[in-house]
Amino acid sequence: MERTPTGTPVGVDDPYAHADRCDHLTGDGRCRFALEHAGDSGGRCPSSSAEPRSASNRTQSGDSEGHSPSGSRPAAGDDPAFAAARRDDDYACVVADEDTTWRDCPHYRSTTDGRECRRCGLEEVRLAHEDARPLLEEHHLSYGTGKRDGDDDPAHEITVSLCRWCHAKVHAGWARVDDDVNPDAEALAAREERRSTEQAEFGFRTAAERDER
Repeated sequence: MERTPTGTPVGVDDPYAHADRCDHLTGDGRCRFALEHAGDSGGRCPSSSAEPRSASNRTQSGDSEGHSPSGSRPAAGDDPAFAAARRDDDYACVVADEDTTWRDCPHYRSTTDGRECRRCGLEEVRLAHEDARPLLEEHHLSYGTGKRDGDDDPAHEITVSLCRWCHAKVHAGWARVDDDVNPDAEALAAREERRSTEQAEFGFRTAAERDER
């Protein structure tokens, strides 16, 4: 099982099996990272530091999935194949090609939207004027490389949402993210308490009623 830098388990064997679409992928299938950084590289994809190659030749130096001969993941600045493919297709996301996966893209990142627990399905309820601890927490399946290297946009960072009860169980080592479970009774009680508060905030009271003692 994969582990955090401090040695606690993350609850999965393969983070990519639980990853969602890339944060950089736009609605029309293009790579937002490449588009935003095009000006810094004179129109060239920032993942390239060498001369471009055609998209059809991107697997020439690796295996059928575009991996390097050593099997290591390409690093930012080391993969002209991705640069060529993005330029040829107006910065189209190359993972749309059946020959590549999220593992192959040097800038892939997938972070949670924080709406429900990936393990038990508990839904988040946020109150506008309350700073209580959230029901859901961000759980890292992969910490990526960028944060350790001082990059504000870490590559291959993968997170999912877990309620704080499931989060504690996963890091304790006796629960997995893909367990088929229902929310804890304590978690359900906390959610319903917040929903009651939320509904009360929607209620209308006159000034006289609010000032009534």
